[in-house]
Amino acid sequence: MAKLRTFLTVLLLSVLASTTLTMTASAEPASAGTAPAGTAPSSGWNNWSCRPSAAHPEPVVLVHGMGANHWDNFLTLAPTLRANGYCVYSQTYGKTVLGGLAGGLAPMADSAAELSTFVDRVRAATGASKVDIVGHSEGTTVPAYYMKHLGGAAKVDDFVGFGSNFKGTTLNGLATLAEALKLQGLLTGVGCGACTDYLPGSAFLAKLNDGPVAVPGPTYTSIVTRYDTVVTPYTSGLLAPAPNVTNIVLQDECGLDFAGHLGLAIDPNVAQLVLNRLDPEGSKPFRCRLFTTLGI
Repeated sequence: MAKLRTFLTVLLLSVLASTTLTMTASAEPASAGTAPAGTAPSSGWNNWSCRPSAAHPEPVVLVHGMGANHWDNFLTLAPTLRANGYCVYSQTYGKTVLGGLAGGLAPMADSAAELSTFVDRVRAATGASKVDIVGHSEGTTVPAYYMKHLGGAAKVDDFVGFGSNFKGTTLNGLATLAEALKLQGLLTGVGCGACTDYLPGSAFLAKLNDGPVAVPGPTYTSIVTRYDTVVTPYTSGLLAPAPNVTNIVLQDECGLDFAGHLGLAIDPNVAQLVLNRLDPEGSKPFRCRLFTTLGI
């Protein structure tokens, strides 16, 4: 019961954060699909007049995690990428009957198809032949499926995921309990098809893991934390070795980093790793910084 209470508390906090941040986002002068008049072509997050530079020819598509939305998940990372010269785009995908404040809840194959449409929209708007994808949690699983099964490998140059999950999670035992109590149908019935997709052994994960998850073409970087209590075990985010794959256990790079699963989204060490993996030739020396989110 303690684990159940902890999980429900995290979900509640996520929804509350989403509500607050979405209300803030609604006060922005321009919507995600409209660039304000007079905006410089090289600036803006979800600025559809942005044109990639020669230094960063691929626009970056950000893919949020389960229960989050495209604003709250990337309020730190999106401005960081923008400040470093990238055109940056995101959307809230996987909406269900539970509303648009908490995305990533629809069946993940449907979300992957939604991502495919969004990537094509970004490519058409920017004139780029390929995009880079940066994702958190489910925002790594959905792109992996898109690249492997929906033709995305031909449209993605670099993929960088953190809090990655490719083999499913027990949610620190909660998913195992739900399976034992035959509650998977209940999760789907309340609008969370992704919840059952994440159960180890699900049909979705079986298809994703039929052969290597990483396919030829894009480069894959997967960043995980040993302090992850949402993706359990954290090794579910490690990809099989391949020439185009780099796995990073965060604590191997920075022993002073104690970030949990959610904290990765605001972790300056993760931001450094993302920037360096998107632009290896222009990468800067990694600086390990003390960081903790008290296990969150």
